[in-house]
Amino acid sequence: MEYLILVVIGLLAGIIGALVGLGGGIILVPATLFVGINLGLIDGITPQTVVGLSVIMMIFTGLASTLSYMKTKTIDYRSGLIFFAGSVPGTLLGAFVNKGLDLPSFNLYFGILLILLSILLLIRKYLKPVNWFVNHGRKRTFTDNMGQTYVFGYPVWFALLLTFGVGFASGLFGIGGGSIIVPAMILLFLFPPHVAVGTSMFMVLLSALVNSITHISLGNVPWLYTIPVVPAAYLGAKLGAMLNQKMKSETLVFALRIILLILGIRAIIEGIAG
Repeated sequence: MEYLILVVIGLLAGIIGALVGLGGGIILVPATLFVGINLGLIDGITPQTVVGLSVIMMIFTGLASTLSYMKTKTIDYRSGLIFFAGSVPGTLLGAFVNKGLDLPSFNLYFGILLILLSILLLIRKYLKPVNWFVNHGRKRTFTDNMGQTYVFGYPVWFALLLTFGVGFASGLFGIGGGSIIVPAMILLFLFPPHVAVGTSMFMVLLSALVNSITHISLGNVPWLYTIPVVPAAYLGAKLGAMLNQKMKSETLVFALRIILLILGIRAIIEGIAG
């Protein structure tokens, strides 16, 4: 029963993560914590093991998505490597901080993060893009399939600083970082949305590889649970990347921000009560 539940969670995490560039951990972590701890349907789930499971899953969702986005040429490899370089130290620090978190503290901080992300997704379309970062950084161009040309860019120093914070959140909560970096790329650096998602998933792959080494060394990975999660998430990521090229993601983003808000409020209440 628990394996079937994990297959469903992994499949949904892969689809949603690849579709909007979130990596999938933002779905896997709260869903697995709820089913495992609150409902008692999955044995041995703790904040540490669920993050360990999440980062292993994100290696494969990141790989599946990256291979798909390589075919559509919507990955900015240079930017992805710069963002990755900034996120590595933050990821390592976050993974070690995670080791000392008890469940109430994890729920409280994770809940606050989920609410902040839901608010960011809510106001994303109403925020005006910031041209300062493009004007003060190295400009790049991209022409999509419709013939529309985008000009985007960023100062490298700011990108490194931003992705350090993204990496810390990724290592601490096992969420992949895409939920933070995608809106930042679109709003601050003026990335075309499809390129932002593709580049984010490339960064998620690289970050998850580093993140997994840390969590494996800390003994946080429940290897038996990776058996149902990894194949389901890989398949889901393939489907999500395919859907990304064929549909607008605004409806899904709307649903996602409502889910994040509900999960965030619930996690905060549990954190305070615990």
